[in-house]
Amino acid sequence: MTRLTGDRWFEDFEPGQRMRHARGTTVGEVENQLLTKLVMNTADAHFNEDRMQGTPFGRRLVFGLVTGSIVIGLATEDTAENALAEVALDKLRFRAPVFHGDTLYAYTEVLETREGERTVLVKRRSHWAAR
Repeated sequence: MTRLTGDRWFEDFEPGQRMRHARGTTVGEVENQLLTKLVMNTADAHFNEDRMQGTPFGRRLVFGLVTGSIVIGLATEDTAENALAEVALDKLRFRAPVFHGDTLYAYTEVLETREGERTVLVKRRSHWAAR
């Protein structure tokens, strides 16, 4: 497991390479509440401390998209500083609940590298064309 920071280019990534990103961050209530309200997520799990006390979690959960955004941000310094575009994110999984006050760290494994100047996602006529 490498621990890297700095300027990374396409040629610096190798399949199977694993890295622990340098920074971690503690999730505060502000991050969770602000983004959760901005996207109008009204799930009690994120807003109602009283109701959550009666659940197996025992307290409010951090909204998953907040958790995902933080982890992607932590990985960006090592993986995306020279990116032209974020093309896809697949198989994002949340394996444990995150609560206010938890500290998150990010790890990356390079699955593959592909030569190419451009990747484009184009709409299918069968799904998008006027009927």
